[in-house]
Amino acid sequence: MDLNNVAIVSKVGSKEAEDAAKKVAKKLLERKIRVHTVSPVQVEGAKKVDELEDLKTAKLDLTITLGGDGTTLRTFRYLENETPNLAINVGGNRGILSEITMPEIDTAIEQIISGNILLDKRTRVVASCAGQEFPPALNEIYINRQNLTKTSLFEIRFQNDTVTQRMDGVIIATPSGSTGHSYSLGGPILHESLDVLIITPVAPVNKLPSIVVPDEKIEILSSHDSNIIMDAQVIKTARFDEVITIRKYKKHAVFVRLKKRGLRQMSKLGF
Repeated sequence: MDLNNVAIVSKVGSKEAEDAAKKVAKKLLERKIRVHTVSPVQVEGAKKVDELEDLKTAKLDLTITLGGDGTTLRTFRYLENETPNLAINVGGNRGILSEITMPEIDTAIEQIISGNILLDKRTRVVASCAGQEFPPALNEIYINRQNLTKTSLFEIRFQNDTVTQRMDGVIIATPSGSTGHSYSLGGPILHESLDVLIITPVAPVNKLPSIVVPDEKIEILSSHDSNIIMDAQVIKTARFDEVITIRKYKKHAVFVRLKKRGLRQMSKLGF
């Protein structure tokens, strides 16, 4: 693939990830590739930007994230187009979304430049409410009650059906997010390539199970004011009388893969 402009993003507050980012930047600069680094990472010859927001206007061929899954999720939130991302696990927990660790970086750069890679496209979701569209999420959108002393009545509308249930909240997860919060609540693990969504209730009074549905529009209405949480990183709010709409985002999240694997996220969980 053409590799002219690359952005490098490191885990916030991690010196280990920042040092690794500097090493990767220098390797790319040696190959005459233009590099953008995100503050506080600064390397001579690279263009430093203050915020990830600034990368929205840059025409990038690749992003490289160094950290854990949180760093990768944060970066994809600012990638409106299908810019491929190479996720490197540096100081992360399991690094479920990561492809490599730092000792493999030279091999990865060679494979990317030669085009000996796979592009793994993943479904993203986006929530909107009261005429405002929120940032896209790769893993899940979690809607929960603000008032913790009352159990909310949630109305979930999909196609021509409606499910009504008293519960603490509801998660709309993608196949990528099926190994995250949804899974911890008993939801299924899905193959990452599927174009479906998982509706997972949180503490439903009548033990409503998770439901796998086509990736069409889902509408949610709660009897109480709610939080709308994207990938456990961004929180917005909705009034009790406002419908929250969740649908597939217009662009995929794209991962660079060095080899073909099956249920890669499931294997990262130790199965």
